Amino acid sequence: MIRAMILSAGYGKRLNPLTLKCPKPLLEIGKETLLSNTINFLEKYGVKEIVINVHFLSDQIINYLNKKNFNLSINIIKEEDRILDTGGGVLNAIKYFADEPFLTINPDTLWNDNYYDELKLLEQKIKQDKKCKCTMLVVDKEKSFDKNLKGDFNLIKDLITKNVEKKHQLIYTGMQIIDPKVFMDYKEKVFSINNIWDQLIKEEKLFGVKSKNEFYHISTLNIYENLKKKFNY
Repeated sequence: MIRAMILSAGYGKRLNPLTLKCPKPLLEIGKETLLSNTINFLEKYGVKEIVINVHFLSDQIINYLNKKNFNLSINIIKEEDRILDTGGGVLNAIKYFADEPFLTINPDTLWNDNYYDELKLLEQKIKQDKKCKCTMLVVDKEKSFDKNLKGDFNLIKDLITKNVEKKHQLIYTGMQIIDPKVFMDYKEKVFSINNIWDQLIKEEKLFGVKSKNEFYHISTLNIYENLKKKFNY
């Protein structure tokens, strides 16, 4: 089974004031935190080893992980001096993934068992298609609980596309499998994963799988409170 990285270094500013004293991955949703829900999702899928990057209120996340004793190997990477952004954070952790494609996942999506078949499709795509250097899970914005989210991409014959002249219908769910080789020539330390995606789109090497699930993403304080009401948490 592939290794995975959970991106947990962000500030979560759109959830202030909650995230002024609590890092976003430790916000509770029912009996779980966003982070524990994601870890449990990966463990149930069969992932044995994960990497978690931390920065903002990092000691809280580290202490939480130490107390929980999850039943899989967890490597914590502390971004000490500055946050490295989504791309820089992944590049900083690349040594843990050798030359094998690995999963990156955001903990602010409410992952559940319905995503397992789609995760398998992501794995199959990057294993079977030599041209594919990254495969991401996207969802139609009509399926998003947060109706303010705008589309990021379109999908044409399994290829992710971006065109400023067209409306983007699909949202990135926060799950992708990526080949570490795409980071080889990157010299910057702080950069967005969007830089990598844009290059792969130009080369027609960024593939997508369209999710059939309703998309529950903790984006703002209002959405967080409304989701808790919806699920009676």
